[in-house]
Amino acid sequence: MKYNSVKENHLYSKAYSKGKKQVTKHIVVYVLRDYEAEKLRCSRPDRKIINRIGITVSKKLGGAVERNRTKRIIREAYRKVDCSVQLKKGFIIIIVARSAAVNAKTDDIYKDFFYAANRLEMIKA
Repeated sequence: MKYNSVKENHLYSKAYSKGKKQVTKHIVVYVLRDYEAEKLRCSRPDRKIINRIGITVSKKLGGAVERNRTKRIIREAYRKVDCSVQLKKGFIIIIVARSAAVNAKTDDIYKDFFYAANRLEMIKA
């Protein structure tokens, strides 16, 4: 399972404004079709298409230790969902942690992300 990070601010803004959104207890998931991946697929079909992931944890949720722990748990939840059910590729996925995510266990975040991915039709049939 390989993914790239979203580093450009304009992609976050575009996902927030034009992407589909699903809110759960611990996280908010924004999904937007990655048109750069579509162009790459057309021009170079031998290249593998992957998702671009952005994880956001506000400073309001705690210090650096709590924020980094929350990001690790969210990354692990994404990995587990992608390995178990194979998410569709070619998307920009932004995951925003809510205040309940700081004290959450990995399984709680996993269940929330699985639910959100299912509702956003990200799971391959």
